[in-house]
Amino acid sequence: MTSASASFRAPIGMTGLFKAFLHEAYAFAGAVLSPNSIISEVEQARALHVEAAQIEAVDPARAALLRRRAGRIGRD
Repeated sequence: MTSASASFRAPIGMTGLFKAFLHEAYAFAGAVLSPNSIISEVEQARALHVEAAQIEAVDPARAALLRRRAGRIGRD
C-alpha cells in the first residue's frame, strides 16, 4: 500500500515543480523585458544596506529593519 500512496503523491509534486518553473520563467521574462526596473531595485536595496551599515553601531535594531526591507525589494 505504500507504493500506491507514493505514486498517488507524485503528480502533486510534479504540479508544484511545474508551477515553480513557470513562476521563475515569468520572472526571468519580466527582467529581460524591463531591465531598468531590476537596476532600480538593486540600487534601492544597496542604498538601504549602506544606510544600515552607517547606523549599525548607533541603532542596531533600525539597521536590521533596513536590511530586512532591502531583502524584500522586488518580491511580489
